[in-house]
Amino acid sequence: MRFRPCIDLRGGQVVQIVGGTLVHGRQPATNFTSDRSPAVYARMYRDDALPGGHVIALGPGNHDAALTALGAFPGGMQMGGGVTLENAAVYLEAGASHVIVTSYVFRDGRVDMARLEQLATAVGTHRLVLDLSCRQRSGAYWVVTDRWQRFTEVRVDRDTLERLAAYCDEFLVHGVDVEGKRAGIEADLVRLLGDGSPLPVTYAGGAKTLDDLEQVKALGGGRVDLTIASALDIFGGNVPYRDVVAWQRREESLWPT
Repeated sequence: MRFRPCIDLRGGQVVQIVGGTLVHGRQPATNFTSDRSPAVYARMYRDDALPGGHVIALGPGNHDAALTALGAFPGGMQMGGGVTLENAAVYLEAGASHVIVTSYVFRDGRVDMARLEQLATAVGTHRLVLDLSCRQRSGAYWVVTDRWQRFTEVRVDRDTLERLAAYCDEFLVHGVDVEGKRAGIEADLVRLLGDGSPLPVTYAGGAKTLDDLEQVKALGGGRVDLTIASALDIFGGNVPYRDVVAWQRREESLWPT
């Protein structure tokens, strides 16, 4: 298991927002806005040997900021937000290890298999991450798109994870209902991902304490990585980033050599 860092961008600035409030034409509820360049965060993650995190563009106006972050940690961060067949190569050439896609391959409430196959062929499955960020409805989790406001007909379960695993290298899953709220993780979702995903998967959403790393490790059977964002002190929260880095070093000491 790994801690996966993040850089969320809105209007070219590093921010932390409450995920469910990202609605077109409205200002989202924002937990934190940084006066530091995204490259500063990327270099910090690089220096602390924390690869595999993600840069997410929340809406337009983030292209240059994203390229700056990717260039500061070449091969160390994934890029998501508005990624398409037309621009994926730009981000990979700028230093992204992977590109992350959601809305481009989820259209009209379903998986557009033609688009998914084209993208997987163009960038390689080994450089593609599928974002299955989801919300709960009627006792199940469903992929949501369009700023996490639109429910699709794609249920996040073992069958979906196994079917889509042929087209990508990893999954990224935000628990949207708790994203940015620092109210605790979606335990049932983490357990589902640990039981059902044949690929590495990163869960994000609701983490509020250092203990959430151990909780996700237990619930996910060591197969689910965790992003802590709004709760970190580097984003205005109470969890010391340095304690998280120390946790990661202890975890690595347990890995087989």
